[in-house]
Amino acid sequence: MLRLSALGDVCNLVPTVRALQRQWPEARITWIIGRGEHSLLAGLSGVEFVVYDKASGLAGMRALWRELADTRFDVLLHMQQALRASVLSLGLKADVRVGYDKARAKDAQHWFTHRRLAPHPHAHVLESFLDFARLLGVADLSLEWDLPVPVAAREEAHGLVGESPYLLVSPCSNPRLRNFRNWSAEGYAAVIEHAWRQRGLKTVLTGGGSTQEREMGERIRRLCEPAAVVDAIGDTSLKGLLALIAGAQGVIAPDSGPVHMANALGVPVVGLYATTNPDRAAPYLWRDFVVDRYPDAVRTFLHQAPDEIPWGQRVRHPDAMSLIRAEDVIERLEAVLAHATGPIPERELPDDET
Repeated sequence: MLRLSALGDVCNLVPTVRALQRQWPEARITWIIGRGEHSLLAGLSGVEFVVYDKASGLAGMRALWRELADTRFDVLLHMQQALRASVLSLGLKADVRVGYDKARAKDAQHWFTHRRLAPHPHAHVLESFLDFARLLGVADLSLEWDLPVPVAAREEAHGLVGESPYLLVSPCSNPRLRNFRNWSAEGYAAVIEHAWRQRGLKTVLTGGGSTQEREMGERIRRLCEPAAVVDAIGDTSLKGLLALIAGAQGVIAPDSGPVHMANALGVPVVGLYATTNPDRAAPYLWRDFVVDRYPDAVRTFLHQAPDEIPWGQRVRHPDAMSLIRAEDVIERLEAVLAHATGPIPERELPDDET
């Protein structure tokens, strides 16, 4: 399997891995994956990871090709629609190369494959990955993740939150991308105050260590009662974040890795969507609880009807997320908490899973 990024996408791919494992328990599965994504999924049972650091460029590709020079795969599942991944695939030995159908094969990916998926218009990202299993004849496509959350990560999370119940808010999407997915500090603060006053839930803020994310966390914190917020932005590893999500009563975030991490762990999640189509990229098991202002954003900023634009088109406008109101998010939060039975119980881990 060749899929380098991103965090949410690799979480959505895991059910395909599990489906392949159920169909062929003795099969050897190798996953070529990005460095950061590997740090999230390291320890996934039954998978041999080969890590490619995208920052290493062609030199890194050559090193990976040397590492796999003596390996020939029966099937290469080319699951990354990017030219860099297609170039990387050229140095891999495989009898059959499977890629997306022409409609979904961005960056001319279909030039690099032998077999193409059956067309699947308007597919969710998770379903697009399952299409690879469908093509191979896998019968059982039931959803399973079983992400490893090591003891050390749980201890890291416990050191931040202790025993108190909490809501987790990851306010920012990828700061390296100018994608306009972030909501307002004022909106988050209103939801956090509601959770504190009405539910007795403090909120843990999470995210990376970028200046943008830290400044957002500081703005939110200044607008809230001190007891209501724990600012952990920039203070967790990816496994630590996974453990924090696993212990949360609920998660709120824009279209970003944490909503899909929560989905994979069975934790209630409210996704905030205005720039991205949630029918394609919402947290799969919690699609009914998304705050969806994407159709409004398409009409307001693209001046078209949603059914007139290409599937998956984003609304790249700085005011799109302002269409989401605090009361929308509070209503969805209350609905998802009422619907859910709570986060999954902590899994007993073997002594060697550290």
